[in-house]
Amino acid sequence: MKRNLPQEMPLVKNLTTSTASINQKSMFFNYWLLAVAMGVMLLASCTVVRQGEVGVKRRLGKIDPQYVQQGPKAFNFLTTTIIRVPTRTMNIEVKPDLPSKEGLTIRSEISILYRIKPEAAPKILQNIGLNYESEVILPVFRSAAADISSKFLAKDMHSGERAQIEQAIRKQMTDILDPSGFVIDNVLLKSIRLPEGLARTIEEKLQAEQDAQRMEFVKEREKRDAERRIIEAEGKKQIARIQAEGENNAAIIAAEGRKKIAEIEAAGKANAMKIEADAIKMANDTINKTLTAPILKLRQIEAFKSLSNSSNSKLIITDGKTPFLSLPDKL
Repeated sequence: MKRNLPQEMPLVKNLTTSTASINQKSMFFNYWLLAVAMGVMLLASCTVVRQGEVGVKRRLGKIDPQYVQQGPKAFNFLTTTIIRVPTRTMNIEVKPDLPSKEGLTIRSEISILYRIKPEAAPKILQNIGLNYESEVILPVFRSAAADISSKFLAKDMHSGERAQIEQAIRKQMTDILDPSGFVIDNVLLKSIRLPEGLARTIEEKLQAEQDAQRMEFVKEREKRDAERRIIEAEGKKQIARIQAEGENNAAIIAAEGRKKIAEIEAAGKANAMKIEADAIKMANDTINKTLTAPILKLRQIEAFKSLSNSSNSKLIITDGKTPFLSLPDKL
């Protein structure tokens, strides 16, 4: 037995080394599993509340009344969960059949723009849950849309009163949903499909109204043209009358001028004749004053002398004082 002992010692040593190596690998694997489990637990205990969202904590089935704002948040995943609720504006598109005032069914396509108040998110999850669109918003919309559309004629939904219908539906929905924490930003009537016969009737009516408006425009234009022509005729008449009055006044003024000129000329001639008569009178008076008897006797002698110098025969009849008649030599 002493001979075999040295051979058994290496075998025991190898077995011990192999066992230690196995133990080390098992310990490393356990540590790795523990690290993975801790990582999973850490990831499960964190969440990120993004922009346009709020978080609502539910601890052991109870809703926390305080909402969680955006950002990374940690929690105990064994007892608590964080439910993310969108607070940005959401769009619900529906295609309801709306009743009209005359009892017709109008097909439509409508968008509902709504959002949730952040502070109301816990109350909404507590009282309604996450299916608030189908359980609250859409039923309220269908009721309000039917109530409002039944007050309008079908043709009004296809005309400029569409905005009035949208505002009325939005107001009625706001009155019902605002206390629950919902804000209705807008209700948009994207499209309205009238019954085929009604649509054709409305188109014909609109065409007739357009034709009537066109004829009214033509009539009004013709009326304005007639008024313009009347005004032009009156203007021409006034111009002719003013011209006639001007010519008449010019003729009267010219006649008055000629009359004045004639009067002035007559007065000038009369004054000239008077002046001339006065001058002749003054000249005669002067001559009468200067012609004395001796001068007249001298002038008589000179006249007889000039007659005597003439070769013609003359018959002179005189009283012996002054010559009276002189006759030519041929009778």
